[in-house]
Amino acid sequence: MGHNKANTYLKFDKSRMVNLEYSLKREILRTNRRGAYHCTTLVECNTRKQHGLLVMPVPKLDNSNHVLLSSFDETVIQHGAEFNLGIHKYDGNNYSPMGHKYIREFDCDSLPRTIYRVGGVILSKEKMFSLEDNSIFIRYTLLDAHSPTTIRFKPFLAFREINQLTQENSVAEHGYKEVENGISMQMYSGYPELFMQFNKEVDFIFEPSWYKGIEYERDKEEGLEYKEDLYVPGYFELPITKGESIIFSASDVQANTQRLITFFEEGIKDRTPRSSFFNCLKNSAHQFYFRPSKDELYLLNGYPWGRVAAREQFMALPGLTLSTGKPEAFEQVVDTAVPIIEDFMKGKPVYGFLSDIGNADVLLWLIRSLKKFFIEDPARFHLKYADLVNRMVTFIQEGKHPNLRPLTNGLLSVDNRSNFPSWMHSTVADESIRSGRTGCLVEVNAFWYNALMFNQEIARHNENEKLDKKMGLLAELVKTSFLEVFLNDGGYLYDYVVGNYVDWSVRPNMLLAIACDYPLLDKRQSKSILDIITKELLTPKGIRSLSPKSIGFRPRSEGSLNDRMYSAYNGAAWPWLLGPYIEAYLKIFQRSGISFLERLLIGTEEEMSNDCIGSLSAIYDGSIPYFGHGPISYATNVAGVLRALEIQKSFADEY
Repeated sequence: MGHNKANTYLKFDKSRMVNLEYSLKREILRTNRRGAYHCTTLVECNTRKQHGLLVMPVPKLDNSNHVLLSSFDETVIQHGAEFNLGIHKYDGNNYSPMGHKYIREFDCDSLPRTIYRVGGVILSKEKMFSLEDNSIFIRYTLLDAHSPTTIRFKPFLAFREINQLTQENSVAEHGYKEVENGISMQMYSGYPELFMQFNKEVDFIFEPSWYKGIEYERDKEEGLEYKEDLYVPGYFELPITKGESIIFSASDVQANTQRLITFFEEGIKDRTPRSSFFNCLKNSAHQFYFRPSKDELYLLNGYPWGRVAAREQFMALPGLTLSTGKPEAFEQVVDTAVPIIEDFMKGKPVYGFLSDIGNADVLLWLIRSLKKFFIEDPARFHLKYADLVNRMVTFIQEGKHPNLRPLTNGLLSVDNRSNFPSWMHSTVADESIRSGRTGCLVEVNAFWYNALMFNQEIARHNENEKLDKKMGLLAELVKTSFLEVFLNDGGYLYDYVVGNYVDWSVRPNMLLAIACDYPLLDKRQSKSILDIITKELLTPKGIRSLSPKSIGFRPRSEGSLNDRMYSAYNGAAWPWLLGPYIEAYLKIFQRSGISFLERLLIGTEEEMSNDCIGSLSAIYDGSIPYFGHGPISYATNVAGVLRALEIQKSFADEY
């Protein structure tokens, strides 16, 4: 894929599109950076209840997203003959209509674009999500036609929360209002109006009907509720001539229909073409930006059922901002979080999007991210964040953090019964899959050492001799204790230690210790650890969460939700860990490691045309066939691979 021409990097021909076994397993995602999104499969047959043409937050109801417009079926009419381009799945593996058979090709360069061919009619369809508000636009262009052509459009409405399903009911409001070149509807109170409009005059024929028993295949495969009824109020109809473009708009605000064509054309100019591995990930990175208001910026952790989670936000922060050339976005995310961090450190209750700021390692992940910002712009860092780092380090060191306990040997201890103390703890509240990791965790203490060393560097810059000396002594104590507690005779690091118990499992957390900016181990020790990680944990899609040689190894993400969550932390592979892996590899092998790492990333680049096109899933099987699972676009993975590409490129440029 890496050698394809720019305009064909993400292109799918007719043979792939008509093969539902292939096309239904690949999804497209568009977002507006305000929480709303559009997501469906390549052939636009929804396979998850979270799929939809317009999915958006409804703050009046809850903090979740809601599917307003599920899909929008087109029918090409010539000489009285109707050709329906839509596709839905019903009971018994029945697909109706079967519009995918008319698809000639699909590409996803600047915009998702589908070309349909029906006899002598060639129709182009392009979709664009507004970055200004909750609006999706579809541009239909009649590329060729030998006789008069009409298009009929049929909207399928859901008006429900993304994890729920709807059935025919007597509460739904079936009526509509006429607006300029279209209609508006509000099926239930509390929801906004849905405006469906065109750039030209259109006929709307009111013909209300419920389409019953539409099925979502991916939900069915995962043992979830999967069948619903969708309401179709009627259909729009309008003629289209050869060479003409028609724009459709769906939104919670009324469109200026006279400007739709201009708005669409201007919007294309703002899009970065998905013409390379990096550009795909860069586009994906910006989709996680979430601005609930003008002055706030958060990072969502994934799609299509993502949310803001403090740990994952700070894990992903450098990759989603600095690695895509957006340091101002880095600052906005941190600046949004600072008042919440201040309240937490003052012992005040914390609410809102970062209410989980108190989980044990969250502040340490933030300090780690701030170090990356310091490397990028030291002057700006000292101006804005030097004091913040010192206050967070002092807060932890003085034992004021409710979920981090400083020990007499300088290390930090966590209690795994208290919230979710590390990234390797499931949010499923089932004790049978809750991680046993407790006490002194290897990556938490590596981060703690690095936080102390970073704070010492800041103190030295500010000529604060007292703080410089204090941090230096404490860091030395932590380093000595770290080596005594974690370094084992097997040539690697224990994953966690609690009392006299040591965990011998080979896990990737020790990788974070050797990829740190301030090394705890010498080069020989680090190489021994990296060799074991390479031998036992490295896969073409990322780093395994557990070695095949360790007890409890389960590489395949399958079965019940509990089974899948267990696999995520006991054998499945995580692409984000390739960032620290490449960082550690280049520290040890220097220039001689470049060609190996270039080959390594090919496996991840292949995923640009799988699952969510141009992005990375949450986890991958830890063994063949290495399929992706979970959220189809995952922030930490996109961020980690962007960091990997950045580190590799900057290192190669040096040589």
